[in-house]
Amino acid sequence: MNFSYWLGYRFFSELARGLYDYRVIGAEKLQFSGPALIASNHDSFLDPPFVGQAFDEAIHYFARKSLFDHPLVGKVLRSWQAIPIDRDKPDASSLKATIRLLRDGKKVLIFPEGTRSPDGKLQKAEAGVGLFIAKGGAPVLPVRIFGTHEAYPRGAKTLRPARVTVVIGDLWSPDLPSYTQTGKDLYQTLADEVMHRIAELTL
Repeated sequence: MNFSYWLGYRFFSELARGLYDYRVIGAEKLQFSGPALIASNHDSFLDPPFVGQAFDEAIHYFARKSLFDHPLVGKVLRSWQAIPIDRDKPDASSLKATIRLLRDGKKVLIFPEGTRSPDGKLQKAEAGVGLFIAKGGAPVLPVRIFGTHEAYPRGAKTLRPARVTVVIGDLWSPDLPSYTQTGKDLYQTLADEVMHRIAELTL
């Protein structure tokens, strides 16, 4: 971890464990080396740092491209190893950056739903995540986070009391040659499969 990431990590560690009774179920499944696409549901702005708390190492994650236009916010996000992405249409630069990180053995957090859930319920996965799975060449780690919708839901102005739990799934390496679909149909199938694996994770 660089110093800026470490400061953010420590801040959210205190917030998670001091205010939200933060817990990780299946932490033993994180004991692996090498790259992975970490695929999580998305309910709140708290999701990236709280999923990151489950890992002893720094992870990379996506942030909305427009956030990088703000000089200070953009500088902080870059120092926290964020990857700019167009939420509506992932571009070649974000895909290339992700592939490069995975080839370097890094772990990258991605949200298949693309945006925060308005009601805390799982949403349909966007095909874009399937593109990252197909091209990334790394195993996928399904993760489900509970409680962040109650803690800081979409549209909220203040933090609220809640219990936050991160449930870790099993690594999944799709057998790409076995799929009959191609192009966007394949990407949507892969996205739906990872979303199904997230949905199977329960408290």
